[in-house]
Parts: sequence; structure tokens; C-alpha cells
Amino acid sequence: MPLRDRRLYHRNATTRPSGEEPSRALHSRKGCRLGRSTEGTIVAATRRTASKPLLELTDVKRYFRVRGGIPLIRKELNVRAVDGVSLSVARGETVSLVGESGSGKTTLGRVALGLQPATAGHVTYDGREIRSLSAGERRALRKRMQIVFQDPFGSLNPRLPIGDQIEEGLLAHKLGDENARGKRVREVLDLVGLDPNYASRYPHEFSGGQRQRIGIARALAVNPEFIVLDEPVSALDVSIQSQVLNLLAELREEKGLTYLFISHNLDVVGYFSDRVAVMYLGTVVEMGPVEQVFKKPQHPYTVALLSAVPKIEAHDVKDRLILAGEIPSPINPPSGCRFRTRCWLREQLGNPDRCTTEEPKLAASPRSPDVSVACHFPLENGLASTTAKGRQAIKVKTKAASTKAVPKSAPKGRTTKKRSARA
Repeated sequence: MPLRDRRLYHRNATTRPSGEEPSRALHSRKGCRLGRSTEGTIVAATRRTASKPLLELTDVKRYFRVRGGIPLIRKELNVRAVDGVSLSVARGETVSLVGESGSGKTTLGRVALGLQPATAGHVTYDGREIRSLSAGERRALRKRMQIVFQDPFGSLNPRLPIGDQIEEGLLAHKLGDENARGKRVREVLDLVGLDPNYASRYPHEFSGGQRQRIGIARALAVNPEFIVLDEPVSALDVSIQSQVLNLLAELREEKGLTYLFISHNLDVVGYFSDRVAVMYLGTVVEMGPVEQVFKKPQHPYTVALLSAVPKIEAHDVKDRLILAGEIPSPINPPSGCRFRTRCWLREQLGNPDRCTTEEPKLAASPRSPDVSVACHFPLENGLASTTAKGRQAIKVKTKAASTKAVPKSAPKGRTTKKRSARA
């Protein structure tokens, strides 16, 4: 599905899978951010502007210690799951984290919630650093922060009725008596489009989409203001994905919720988010408003991710970039730029030494002040650089620059001739 359309399609109630009930919440509410057109599409509305940060991460690192080496001579090593990430999430905003598996997205979300302590750096929520809070203050803070897990099947206890599982948060924070808690359970079930009478049923009696609604209801039970959504729709059918996304968008409008949205589906991110942060090997390589980053990406990794999105147009397939190899080990990341071992742009530029010796810092781009990029040679043409014409332009520019840099007396090596021949 083309990113520029920023649309998701879902089936009507007559074509919904037998295991999925119609959602009253999706069809009864008015004035939500995402409206449905007469053709049955769900179209994104204008993005909101950022306000004062609710969550702020400053140079956050999260390392895990492991033992490696040969037997009897083992030594402790650090897995750098998150390595120096700084970002902020404004109140009422949706910020997405995207990247390949192993890039540190989920770990960063857990550190933001305080579920895992940061090895270094600062995590500030509503102006207060989480590390400095007392035990009682942290318990009160957890009521304001919740998470929706990726797996709707594994995140629920199969031996407990769903009503009891939704009520657990209310019991932990000592909210209301038994009657008040039961009323709240019925309220949140109705809020996510499920029959309140289902509270006595067990998880195996529900479909995948219904289980994910139960997970959302469990997170909403304590009235949070910030929710980490850890790939909430990746395990669902496409028709059910749009229903869950609409539900989350409506709740954001009605409750003023703030989301940190973790996903690998760039179509969904472009449709649902205000800003996006692209992560690679524990670091953020590009960050900015989703329209600007997706329309004119400046980091070669972002370009490669967008190039891999399936497209309807046949002529776009021939220019798709395929990254070579796997993401390097976070125990021993490459020197300099961490993406250099797989970077298609570095190869086009003739493997400059700067990529090996100097690590690029995430800084505001001179071309787009709202976008930050960590690259020594940020792209000017965005996705156009993936086409044969765009790659040719990069080569020609590099050839001209290298001609000026090499003295006339210097002999021309074979490698230079081969690259020129390709150009």
C-alpha cells in the first residue's frame, strides 16, 4: 500500500470474520481524529502540533551484561540494547519508534515506563526524573503510565476471567470498593466495544482482535495519560488492524492520551503518528515529523526501510533497495557509523574514511530544521536516491569531488577506474 495515500481499508460488518464482533465504539462515536469516508476508507486528519514534553529521554543507555568467550576464560560483555537515545513526547502526541528487529525499540519503551532501569542517562516524566522518585511516588506514577503488549494471546492469563484481569490494576492501586471496581470493568469493556457481560468469560473464548481490545481495556482501567503501544496490531488480521487503530485514535481524542507507538509497519506509522524516530542498533538515526521523514528521508537506512514497503506500482519495484547482511551484534557494534557495514550510500561514495573513524551525531538537518539526522552525508533527494537516476547523480557528484582532491601527479588506481566504469 503506498505510503503517500496514508489509508487503511477494513471490511464492513457483513464481511467481518466470524470470530470478531462489531465494535460499537467504532461506529457510535463522533468527532474522532480519524474519519471514515463514503468509500469505506479510514483517512488520517491533520497532525497536531507538539506542546510541552510529557516524557523526555536524555542520552539514555540500557546495557545487559552477558558472559562470553571460551570456557574457563570467560569475561563479562555488555549488550548495548539502547545506546545514547534522546527524544521527547509531548502531551497528546503520538511518537513512533521504527526499525528492524533488534534495534532496541521495545527496550526503550520499557525504560521509558521504568519497567527496566536505565544504565545511564535521564528519564523525565512530567518534569520529574523517575530515578529520583521514592517507592510510593513510583507506584503513583505507574498509575499514569501503562503498556499494551504485542501478543494478544500470550499477554492474558488463560486461567482467569477477563474481568478479574482488568480489575488487577484497580486492586494494585486500591481504587474503589468491589462494586466500584466491577462498574469500572464494565465501563472499559464497553469503551473498547465489547459486551460488558463478557467479563466472566475466559481468554480462549475470544478472537485475536477481541483479546487485543481486552489488553487495551486493561491498560485503560486505571485512567492513564501515557501508554506504550508495543506493536499492538502486528499479530492481527489486516481488517482487524484498522478497527483497533481507529479505537486507539478515538481514545486519544476523547481521553487526551499520549502514545509511544512501537511498530515495524511503516504504513501504519505514517497513518497513525505525529512524529517518528528511526532506530538502528540501539541509536536513533533520524527523527522528525512523519510527513517530512517519509516524504524526503535523509538517512540511507530510512531510505532503505521505506524502499522495502510493498508498493502497488510495478515500476517502483525495480528500484527497491535490499540491505545486505544482518544487523551487527550490539555487543561489539562497528566503529564510526554503526550503519556503515550495510550502507548502500557509503559504497556509492567510495567508502570514505570518515564513516569508519567518526560516529555521526544526531543533529538538526540544515535542509529541514524539524528533522534530525545522524549521517555524515545526508541525502538531498530522499526516496528519489533509490532510483537508477538518483544513484547515478550521487556517483557523478562523488567523481567530480574526488578528481579535485587527488593531485595530478598521483597515479590512478584500478579501484578508481572500476568505480568510474560503473558510473
